[in-house]
Amino acid sequence: MKALVTGGGGFLGGQIVKQLLARGNDVTVFSRGSYPELEKIGAKQLRGDLNNRLTVVRACLNIDVVFHVAATVGMWGHWDDFYQTNVIGTGNVIEACRSHNVPKLVFTSTPSVVANGQARRGGDESLPYPNRYESYYAQSKAIAEQMVIEANGPELLTVSLRPHNIFGPGDTQIIPRLIARARSGRVIQIGDGTNKIDLTYIDDAARAHLLAADVLESGSPVAGSAYFISQDDPVNLWQWVNDLLVRLDLSPVKRRLSVPVARTAAQIIEATYRTLRLKGEPQLVPFLVSELALDHYYDISRAKRDIGYEPLVSMKEGTRRTVEYFKVQ
Repeated sequence: MKALVTGGGGFLGGQIVKQLLARGNDVTVFSRGSYPELEKIGAKQLRGDLNNRLTVVRACLNIDVVFHVAATVGMWGHWDDFYQTNVIGTGNVIEACRSHNVPKLVFTSTPSVVANGQARRGGDESLPYPNRYESYYAQSKAIAEQMVIEANGPELLTVSLRPHNIFGPGDTQIIPRLIARARSGRVIQIGDGTNKIDLTYIDDAARAHLLAADVLESGSPVAGSAYFISQDDPVNLWQWVNDLLVRLDLSPVKRRLSVPVARTAAQIIEATYRTLRLKGEPQLVPFLVSELALDHYYDISRAKRDIGYEPLVSMKEGTRRTVEYFKVQ
């Protein structure tokens, strides 16, 4: 199997590349940067931008499956930045697959596509897309996911995966940001500290993509569907955070804000940044308040049934590996 992985140099994309190579697949990485460490283990590299349609089309020549992982992520930014990469870029990938008769497309989505500012407790894939989003990232990914689902057909089979809060060794988002804020005393507990979330260990998140590609066949329920992916073991967010910080020899979180106060502050801060066009990233935005204060965990029964996905790494073991990795960084 010849696979193309967009964003193959990133946290999730890189692990997908490694797992594909480990089982003998021919892998090409499409990204804006250069990753010699992936070339050393057998991956080919093509440098390019998702916004360049012709470059994306050329990258899909003689490819059997595209893993579209690349995206602009973040809780803050300009709409055009998210739209160009996440929407226009995804459209270019779909067009490229069709141009070269690529039979399979596996898209990395996010549970944020159904985030509506309310608690989500064990919901499944029947949850609707909300009418309003708290972040441009979630909104742009929702548009992209719907494009991928609509593109499914006899010539191009598609599936979308929604891994939740990916963490583990090599994490470049969740854990590094938490550590940086903890060291400067800027971690603040939002809410009463009882909210539960689920996470996805990096190895299992990547493996879910390979499983989905393998079962993506005409007539399969996987074709044209979206699936939540996690460790299927929701944790109390603030207990997990404090345990992680203590094991990394950092102080646990002591400062707290109620949800109403945090939401009001976030709205004022966000409005100020947008109105005055301030540079940098605000410390608090409405989407972050929801993520830190509310329950958000999902039912992965459909992924188990249709894809054959079962997490192989427990939350306890995944957290241990993560702590050991960041202790020496």
